[in-house]
Amino acid sequence: MAYSDSDDQVGAHAPHSTAAQAPAAVKILIAGGFGVGKTTMVGAVSEIVPLNTEEHLTVAGVGVDDIDGVDQKSTTTVALDFGRITVSAQLVLYLFGTPGQERFWFMWNDLVHGTLGAVVLVDTRRLESSFASIDFFESRGVPFVVGVNCFDGRQDRTEPEVREALDLDPHTPIVMGDLRQRQVSRDLLLALIELLMSGPAPLPGHPVAALPGTISTM
Repeated sequence: MAYSDSDDQVGAHAPHSTAAQAPAAVKILIAGGFGVGKTTMVGAVSEIVPLNTEEHLTVAGVGVDDIDGVDQKSTTTVALDFGRITVSAQLVLYLFGTPGQERFWFMWNDLVHGTLGAVVLVDTRRLESSFASIDFFESRGVPFVVGVNCFDGRQDRTEPEVREALDLDPHTPIVMGDLRQRQVSRDLLLALIELLMSGPAPLPGHPVAALPGTISTM
């Protein structure tokens, strides 16, 4: 999904038109290993009822799916999660949660098309489960931020420890918190917006200086 900016077309034929400009639509992927909280984050921050494609785990996954550390989890995303959040009158984020189990990773190659940035969620109990997500976005040059899901407020690793364990670039933002809380998920998305706007290709029509004006609207 790319930017939807009708200003060029409208301006070319109706320079004095007062019609409202359509907001820029930005596609964001929410990725990470199985059970790290992708569906939870989309549900916590979406302004619409999120679309989920969760199915119950079955015997077909025995010996195939890695549920170490999340053995109480009974469902899994088999295609995607989808949600939306309006940042401002000029910017709307469309959130696509990816499936976490390896047998569904083929979906990532389709979901990544048109993505401007990504959020990689990690669980400090199973940091290795997020290596594949980080490698996926790094190899494709997709900017990303890391969200450490501190379940029930538990925080057993510091930010420097997480950064070292994941071998992250020093400029990759990390946000820590319980993603069931809307503000934590919101702060994670804001960190990604700041990263995108400070990069070589900022969002069209949204200079870095305008960012504070968008924070209170989420």
